[in-house]
Amino acid sequence: MDSSEYDGSEWVLRLAGSPDQVARARRLVSTTLGRDHPLHDDCVLLTSEIATNAVLHSRSGDGGLFTVTVVYSAETVRVCVQDEGSSSAPCVCRASADATGGRGLPLLEALAHRWGLVRQAGANKVWFELVLTPATMPMSRLAGVR
Repeated sequence: MDSSEYDGSEWVLRLAGSPDQVARARRLVSTTLGRDHPLHDDCVLLTSEIATNAVLHSRSGDGGLFTVTVVYSAETVRVCVQDEGSSSAPCVCRASADATGGRGLPLLEALAHRWGLVRQAGANKVWFELVLTPATMPMSRLAGVR
């Protein structure tokens, strides 16, 4: 079971907690932003990581649901994944070089401008924000441009 809602610049998608639904979470972000959006690739990657965590490490993956919310403007994208909870809070652990997992939250630390975790009544809400920062060039370098 899944459902989606659109409210201005916000999309909300409720998905079954199965691994194949992570691709639908990625598609929501990709379609919402469009492939030409400068933050597209990082947003899709980070969404994949936190949606996968919801499926693998929470009750969402045991027959439950998870929710993906995308809020965006011309300069900022915020993605939030809420799961149905787990016995312990997600941890930002450092994976060994040969580990096959454990890199999702460290990727958030590396790529997101801001991110966070809200744990309420056992449920986990992991979010990130990416901000488009225009490259700035010193005015003196622009003086000779016509």
